[in-house]
Amino acid sequence: MSTPDTLPSPSDRADLPAYAQRLNEPQTEAVLTTEGPVLMLAGAGTGKTAALTARLAHLIATRRAWPSEILCVTFTNKAAREMRERVGRHIGDAVEGMPWLGTFHSIGARMLRRHAELVGLQSNYSIIDTDDQLRLLKQLIRENDIDEKRWPPRQLAGLIDRWKNRGLNPEDLDAVENEAYANGRGQQFYRLYQERLKSLNACDFGDLLLHMLNILRRHRDVLEQYQQRFKYILVDEYQDTNQVQYLWLRLLAQERKNICVVGDDDQSIYSWRGAEVANILKFEKDFPGAKVVKLEQNYRSTPQILAAASGLIDGNSQRLGKTLWTELPAGEKVRVIGVWDAPEEARRVGEEIERMEREGAPLDQIAILVRAQYQTREFEDRFIQLGLSYRIVGGFRFYERTEIRDALAYLRVIAQPADDLAFERIYNQPKRGLGAKTLEAMQRHARRTQVPLAAASLDLADSDELPARARNTLTGLLAQFVHWREQAEQEAPANLLRMVLNESGYDNMLQKERSGESAGRLENLSELARAMEEYDTLTDFLEHVSLVMDNDARNDGEKVTIMTMHAAKGLEFDHVFLPGWEEGVFPSQRSLDEGGLASLEEERRLAYVAITRARRRCTILHAANRRIFGQWTSSIPSRFVEELPDEVTNRESTMNGGASLWRANWSENEDPFAHVARDAPARGSTRGPGWQRALSGGYDATPKRLAEPGRSAASFAAKPRSDVAIGARVFHEKFGYGTVTDQEGNKLEIEFEQAGTKRVIDSFVKLA
Repeated sequence: MSTPDTLPSPSDRADLPAYAQRLNEPQTEAVLTTEGPVLMLAGAGTGKTAALTARLAHLIATRRAWPSEILCVTFTNKAAREMRERVGRHIGDAVEGMPWLGTFHSIGARMLRRHAELVGLQSNYSIIDTDDQLRLLKQLIRENDIDEKRWPPRQLAGLIDRWKNRGLNPEDLDAVENEAYANGRGQQFYRLYQERLKSLNACDFGDLLLHMLNILRRHRDVLEQYQQRFKYILVDEYQDTNQVQYLWLRLLAQERKNICVVGDDDQSIYSWRGAEVANILKFEKDFPGAKVVKLEQNYRSTPQILAAASGLIDGNSQRLGKTLWTELPAGEKVRVIGVWDAPEEARRVGEEIERMEREGAPLDQIAILVRAQYQTREFEDRFIQLGLSYRIVGGFRFYERTEIRDALAYLRVIAQPADDLAFERIYNQPKRGLGAKTLEAMQRHARRTQVPLAAASLDLADSDELPARARNTLTGLLAQFVHWREQAEQEAPANLLRMVLNESGYDNMLQKERSGESAGRLENLSELARAMEEYDTLTDFLEHVSLVMDNDARNDGEKVTIMTMHAAKGLEFDHVFLPGWEEGVFPSQRSLDEGGLASLEEERRLAYVAITRARRRCTILHAANRRIFGQWTSSIPSRFVEELPDEVTNRESTMNGGASLWRANWSENEDPFAHVARDAPARGSTRGPGWQRALSGGYDATPKRLAEPGRSAASFAAKPRSDVAIGARVFHEKFGYGTVTDQEGNKLEIEFEQAGTKRVIDSFVKLA
């Protein structure tokens, strides 16, 4: 049973040490209840870090334990540093003697160094990163004759990470888990991967805790050693623990049971990376007699904001329950604004922020929190037009994301075939088997002949300089660009992009990855297509993107923050805008489809987190229409909007009475360009007589589609060398010595002494 030190009366609080002076009574109770299990149920903005830090300082200051006898676990290095600094201010240099204050992974790595031999490793083992992991898995897949396009290494890496987060070894997988990869070979590949890691004396991040869990389970002496060492255990953000972290902590705490966990079941929002809200919900069952201290006094938000958040989260059934309150003035009600469409949503937010800025509100205290990253694009474009400075936190700006840069590179080559940087980015993306040697040959020939990289590629495809497979691949790729350039003159830019992503195989590449990350990247590409619908020509759109990309490099002043709701956890702002509160956007349809009721409750917790980021003003927006895959679609407000208590919300709409009728009619009509994406010609159907002439006749016959707009195709022609003639003896780095037997433009037919007759480009030979 948990027993607190004697709690002081309000008049005696002056006698408390400095680290407890400013705590409220529940916080003080959590600090002074030192013995036995304690659950500090800390609502949003209730000062849980102050209480946890004070508890740690109290244990050391009262000499209940030496710093080295306390295990204090956080989730991020930033949180660990902050706690160390705060405790240091209270107890001075003693904090430097805390070797067991850190993240789960850092502490797991420290333990594993001491006992590595028990799991077949040496103490100097290396920790591989994600790139190394993918390379290793790719090797295993190839060695076992598995089609990596059907069963991508990234998919296997995600499964192994999930298994390790759940504390599962290869032998622990059941039939369902085993079937998750390569038709029943999941267990085999997991075992092969673990064996390969051991042969390399290496482990991945998941192993740092899984190996230690295995050691604690299988070696009683090691477990008892740590149970005796750690007199007290403190855990931050307990609601975010996954299964292996939970099992690891429970083993360490079972002997003394002096474990204090701090968390909020209403803020458990990371199930997609393994977190299980059940861990905090069953704490009292795991540790009977646990003391539950509820921190409910909020120091951040106004009563109106707290009431809205509390009313919403009451809809969840799986929660311990608490009621947040504050002594702050009532403040404004939460505003709920219905707008016509996504562009109006961005315009409305932009106008509101401009007004607030005129009234003296710092831009640094304004945030826009979105459910999915693709939603940021509309706001970025609008803020560029308004000249509003903004920053993207927790990710890249929309146009800086990898998949967006790849898509833009394709479009740039279509609009400007002489754009070597764009062509170099996507000539082998998705993977086409064109490696570094092919690129080197293209670059070398482009420099020698003073032609763009795409034109040099066309030249090489009509020679024996490259292997047959590379030549055929280049021929196919350049044929696609001919086709896309023709389509660019006929189709809307958005439909052209959809065609390119489909016919290039880029969409298919992401779909085969079968991960949450790839799904998000596909959403971003869909949003890029929606952005292009506002432009009449590809050139206009690419010019707009250039202006957007140039926006923030020069401004280091105050900026509006744009970020996802997940990334905003732990932060706070005076003014928060929450756009996109519609069914299918938030709650996310993908989450509901994959997780059902459990996912719905997590989406509601995410809404709770988003609202409680606001200190003074919270504005929620929902749009009646959104354009999805080129088609206008009616949207209905999120169920979360309806769950907000009426007494603390002001609801308004910018739509007129005819909006619903227009919306109903429009949603039934397909966008006039939508058929293009479905009916696009099959890959490889672009070759006609002009293309054949381009491959056989050199650059003088290159189709105009491959030339720079406004510049004749003939200007890209590579001039034949005047010093090489029929009968000349030459040397080629790849084929050796030979004699020129025929010449056509810059192409030479040479009878080589060792390699036989080859067709090569004159810039690749030297006179012998």
